[in-house]
Amino acid sequence: MAEETQTKVAAVEPEVDVKAAVIEAPPPPAPEATEDPKKPAAEEPEKQAEKAPPAPAPEDKKTEGEKAAAVVPKSTSFEESNVVGDLQDLEKKALDELKQLVQAALVNNDFTPPPPPPPPAAAAPKEEAKAEEPIPPPAKPESEEPPKLVEAEEEPLKPAEPEEPPKPVVVEETRPPTEEKAVVVDEDGAKTVEAIEETVVPIAPPATEEVTPAAPAAEPEKEASAEAPTVAVAPEEVFIWGVPLVGDETSDTVLLKFLRAREFKLKETMTMIKNAVIWRKQFGIDALLEEDLGLPEMDKVVFMHGFDKEGHPVCYNVYGEFQNKELYAKAFGDEEKRRRFLKWRIQYLEKGIRSLLDFTPGGVCSMVQVTDLKNSPKLGKHRQATRQALTILQDNYPEFIAKKVFINVPWWYLAFNRMISPFLTQRTTSKFVFAGPSKSAESLFRYIAPEQVPVQYGGLSKDNDPDFTSADAVTEVTIKPSSKQAVEIPVSETCLLVWELRVLGWEVIYGTEFVPSAEDGYTVIVQKMRKLAATDEPVMKAFFRVGEPGKVVLTIDNPTSKKKKLLYRSKAKSSTESI
Repeated sequence: MAEETQTKVAAVEPEVDVKAAVIEAPPPPAPEATEDPKKPAAEEPEKQAEKAPPAPAPEDKKTEGEKAAAVVPKSTSFEESNVVGDLQDLEKKALDELKQLVQAALVNNDFTPPPPPPPPAAAAPKEEAKAEEPIPPPAKPESEEPPKLVEAEEEPLKPAEPEEPPKPVVVEETRPPTEEKAVVVDEDGAKTVEAIEETVVPIAPPATEEVTPAAPAAEPEKEASAEAPTVAVAPEEVFIWGVPLVGDETSDTVLLKFLRAREFKLKETMTMIKNAVIWRKQFGIDALLEEDLGLPEMDKVVFMHGFDKEGHPVCYNVYGEFQNKELYAKAFGDEEKRRRFLKWRIQYLEKGIRSLLDFTPGGVCSMVQVTDLKNSPKLGKHRQATRQALTILQDNYPEFIAKKVFINVPWWYLAFNRMISPFLTQRTTSKFVFAGPSKSAESLFRYIAPEQVPVQYGGLSKDNDPDFTSADAVTEVTIKPSSKQAVEIPVSETCLLVWELRVLGWEVIYGTEFVPSAEDGYTVIVQKMRKLAATDEPVMKAFFRVGEPGKVVLTIDNPTSKKKKLLYRSKAKSSTESI
């Protein structure tokens, strides 16, 4: 019953949308509500089955993959290993069995897309024409022409032919096959001859005479059929994300993704792989990678930025950008635009997988996804496109998300998540994080370092920053309510010191001074204490040219009743460098 419940919920659980950061609206609660009434009805037959004595025979017939699906525990780790040596024994056996199935499918060319069905409008007239061909009656009058009957009357001496079977064989070889004739005896004893077409199958004993001329024509067909198996068909070579399905160390990583997506059930896994390969061919993924879809504006909606603390690339989805009516219309204005947006999203995902992920054993082969729900548009024209994209990603992009963080989540979405969370699998719930507007930045910092988080989401990472990069670590400090925090940056030589800091939400009083190491030195006020409001610039950057050893002291006074998060970093440059 547990497996059935998980299977039902998988169709609507949020995990399906983590496959590739597609622009989708929050799932409505209706699909979940419709499944709950079905569960009692599904439980009754199972309870009855429990009363019956167990049947050990079916258990013995289970494959290793099925046993692995039943025994493999749900993972609670951040990400499951893709190293074969780290797998459990049943998982290894399931992987070996899947390799054999994939190899057999490649030999049989089972990954070839089916031929497209004929157009229904053109097929109907052809079928009608074929059906009408044998119906017209004029064929009989043509065979009953008077000249042929006269010729038949002039040959009364041929009754001896049935008495000598070997001779007609020689005679029939010289006759044109379209002019074969048979002797028929009427009830009154009169003899008449009718012309018979070659295609008619005779029922009378003289059928042996008609088979002989057809024998030479059948011999080439047998020879051709005998030669056909001798032509060796090379096994098909299939690649997914640039990785071969079999024969490479990276192949195990890809197959493990499919196995985990289907809970190590071999039959379902093999079906998923076949469908995914065929879909990629039909969709034209290889050609799509080189296509220019002309949607540069979408880089604000979906973009890659930085890495998390474990090296996973991070993909951001910003729903609020669709508040721009022009951008929304360009993506979802009509059917053609929705189709183009879908192709762009899949193209973006494919490029990210190939350029940022590593399928070698022990490599980082999944990503972290951050979904910003602030000002996300209501369901509209994009509903159909997002559902279609959701289905494509669920069926063809397995296990590509290590963590998914929803930020700026509205209260009703949090309530909905609490309602459905008991029905989600452990793997799904371990990957999902939901944070309201006040906790969004802190939730991101749990998995992504502040120097890797964009400024608009609470971090210090900026594009084209001449002073700091993502390699310059950021220090985090919590400032208690109604307290001061002093940050000291020691300087031992003459240099140009640059630093930047931010307090999430500001509403603090900030000042800076330089204190020399010499006892007779004078303290220099670099920045007078002043109040910084929430509307000020999120990040403050400052410079100070240091002429003697000492320290720069940053003072932050938090007069509020709430704790504050302080982020800062500094760097000493050569004194000759310009600011």
